[in-house]
Amino acid sequence: MVTLPINNLAGKEVGKVDLDEKVFNGKVNVALLHQTTVMYMANKRQGTANTKTRAHVSGGNSKPWRQKGTGRARVGSSRSPLWRKGGVVFGPHPRDYSYQLPRKMKKKALICSLNSRLNDNLVKILEELKADSGKTKDFLNIIQALNLQNKTLFVCDNPTDSTLRSSRNIKSVKLMPPQMINALDILLHKNIVITKKALGELTARLQKGE
Repeated sequence: MVTLPINNLAGKEVGKVDLDEKVFNGKVNVALLHQTTVMYMANKRQGTANTKTRAHVSGGNSKPWRQKGTGRARVGSSRSPLWRKGGVVFGPHPRDYSYQLPRKMKKKALICSLNSRLNDNLVKILEELKADSGKTKDFLNIIQALNLQNKTLFVCDNPTDSTLRSSRNIKSVKLMPPQMINALDILLHKNIVITKKALGELTARLQKGE
């Protein structure tokens, strides 16, 4: 069983918590993480890229010159893809890139991503997360106290408006509830900080349906 210290906002240890062995077992399926990451990134694509074919570009209604007798290559339209300002062949057109993997695969990928960060000692448990003043400097003090030097995902249960306001101007920080995070959110951040209550909710979510 893995045991992690619980820190307060000053960075001092105030207790310990035992992680659930069924969820935090240290196993990482790299192939599954790759599949899931590709899916989430594909679902983010707008799919609005578009090119004009020879049917959409202007001009080219009449034959540039007669078929025979000029000594030049035969051509039927000045909007041929071979011509300058002609249409584009096999270019992109608006489409939907999104697709879904089975729910169990996505849940397993979330578990693997958490274990990946846990194996690298990049998961911290926080007693609670609050910044009552709503000022950015107070949240920066929390980051400094916890010695967080890279992109950090804070998994917080029901954050207050002042806490959200104090963190929104920090580009390296993202706050999310335990019900909304997925494997990509974990992999895009170096450090993972989870409040004690959010850890219980996240563990219950990952155990559900087993």
